[in-house]
Amino acid sequence: MTIHSVPGDFHIPFDDLKVVARGLVRPECVLALDDGSLVTAHGQGGYSIISSVGEVSHHLAHCDTARKYVPNGIALAPNGKMLFADLGNQYGGIFSLDRHGHLETVLDSVDGTSLPPSNFVMVDEHDVLWFTVSTRNVPRSKSWNHHVRDGFIGVIDGDGARIVADGLGYTNEIAFSPDRRWVYVNETYAQRISRYPLTGSAAKPRLGKRETLVQLSEADLPDGLAFDVAGGLWVTCIASNKVLLVRPDRTVQVIVEDSDPAHVGRIAAGIRESSLEHADMQTPGNSRLGNVSSIAFGGRDMRTAYLGCLLDDCVRSFRSPIPGVALPHRSRRIR
Repeated sequence: MTIHSVPGDFHIPFDDLKVVARGLVRPECVLALDDGSLVTAHGQGGYSIISSVGEVSHHLAHCDTARKYVPNGIALAPNGKMLFADLGNQYGGIFSLDRHGHLETVLDSVDGTSLPPSNFVMVDEHDVLWFTVSTRNVPRSKSWNHHVRDGFIGVIDGDGARIVADGLGYTNEIAFSPDRRWVYVNETYAQRISRYPLTGSAAKPRLGKRETLVQLSEADLPDGLAFDVAGGLWVTCIASNKVLLVRPDRTVQVIVEDSDPAHVGRIAAGIRESSLEHADMQTPGNSRLGNVSSIAFGGRDMRTAYLGCLLDDCVRSFRSPIPGVALPHRSRRIR
């Protein structure tokens, strides 16, 4: 058995979670920087900064178009610009935003086809931009079941923009294993966590054959994920409103849970029956976690876990027994 330093009975009650800041708008994604600040997505077209003392400021795009941008995943690029994946109703893409609200298109098509609503973006330590598209279906609710597998992972590298993995069941966040041998991905409505061997060169990566790491059930819909330094994978689940730890031996431990059993039953049935509609996912039921959607490790010792969400106005946190892996954006600064 693989040894992992998180005790098997480690659990955080909801009332022990700390509210870091309120006044946010759809803080789906959270980034933690080494100066103690946090950056979150802002659902009305930008991002929010939470200072090290908890002060919140909002930074929205200034644009002349009537298009409404819905930042989902966000990233801090090496050049200091914020990037976001646009999860609009009809259109997607990857966009950059500077401190003054100037918006630029980074990518709006791949393989000659316009990008559908887009989910996640990151820039790794080798300046490769990674992004995900959950589904090619519009509306996205057509893919909220176990049957549709049309999501993909893409990159922008020295060869340009290209798809590196296709046929996923609602692609969400990705993360690199601490040894950088694997790319892990949440397939939300397939209810599984998968991984791909990372091949090619650092500057021009390729992905091998997909493996299933863990298959989830009921209304556990994996959204965000982050590694700890011992190879444990921390996963947030919308609908069931849980934070899970997938230990290196692939056993799954519930770290945080604030589920509404009736809501969980409705969502699980809707997935099985391919009957979920947009309104079904616009409520957490009676859960107080607001559809917890992302997890980011930060703080001086990398042992503070920050939680983003879809349906509340706050970021919450708890202390982990083990540090998280420091991501490349940690030392970057917004310019």
